[in-house]
Amino acid sequence: MKKIAVLSGDGIGPEVMSQALRVLDALDLGFKVEHGLIGGAAYDKYKSHFPDETRELCLTSDAVLFGSVGGPIVDSQLPKWHRCEANSILALRKALKLNVNLRPATLFKSLISISPLKPELIEQGVDIMIIRELLGDIYFGEHKQFIENGLRVATDVARYDEDQIKIAIHQGFKTAMARNNKLVSVDKANVLDTSKLWRTIANEIAPEYPEVTLEHMLVDNCAMQIILNPAQFDTIVTANLFGDIISDAASALPGSLGLMPSASFSAEGFGLYEPSGGSAPDIANKDIANPTAQILSLALMLRYSFKLEKQAQQIEKAIIKTLEQGMRTRDIHQHNDTLVSTQKFTTAIINNL
Repeated sequence: MKKIAVLSGDGIGPEVMSQALRVLDALDLGFKVEHGLIGGAAYDKYKSHFPDETRELCLTSDAVLFGSVGGPIVDSQLPKWHRCEANSILALRKALKLNVNLRPATLFKSLISISPLKPELIEQGVDIMIIRELLGDIYFGEHKQFIENGLRVATDVARYDEDQIKIAIHQGFKTAMARNNKLVSVDKANVLDTSKLWRTIANEIAPEYPEVTLEHMLVDNCAMQIILNPAQFDTIVTANLFGDIISDAASALPGSLGLMPSASFSAEGFGLYEPSGGSAPDIANKDIANPTAQILSLALMLRYSFKLEKQAQQIEKAIIKTLEQGMRTRDIHQHNDTLVSTQKFTTAIINNL
């Protein structure tokens, strides 16, 4: 029996997680589900955002389904919330050695009207998978501030070794093969040596995947093209900093973070699955949060960690059908749609499985 570690976290996390688990129960796949505490919820019991009990649960599970962590901004200096995200999700990524992140940006046809882009820019549809390297780059290099010649100076070092890059590039090619065999590698090779190494390694690996067409694109051009012509992209692979920026830009296209799932993997293929949005404490416990991102994260888990492609597609098609029926949570609601609660939206999805 495969075991899933469920970490609901804070804010809307427990609400939307409970809805994802309803969908999992409806599929009747026989998984063993064990819950653990993380974030503020863990601090209340353990005085730690990422207690040893939760670490051990994750390390002994076959996959992790994660909700969200964090509290109100006005309370960010309280011990319960101070550095909550860094102490929990970043520590979890480090403990599980998660080095690549997959974030899909899919624009549902029935939600074209809520996208911030003009209809003529997205009429061909948007279905982009962005792969971001997680453990290298400027986030993990040396950071320092100092005085030089009487001036305040700051430096941040971007560093990559070839093994870190290879893991991300291989994931990019493998993902592209499972989609439409088109991979865009995004860098800044006209300026940065880390990007020059990135591009060199991408070109060295490309012959191992002859079915995939590889294109290189500078990050500033990519940011522009995602807005001007998002339909041209299928799979994107890029470095940590660029991936952070590009994936956030792409996440705006569908019209709500409540629609955006993500997955992170170790080099061995262990997966953690979570919504791209935050804990949204302002709408917690009101039965109005959009559970779609959490449920789509469940679908990604079934697809990548357990090779249950049929069931993953069942979930995705059920969500599409629910949206086509006009069901909407508050974040995606417009005048002629049917406004429903978090629970009723999930019920409609289950009925459409």
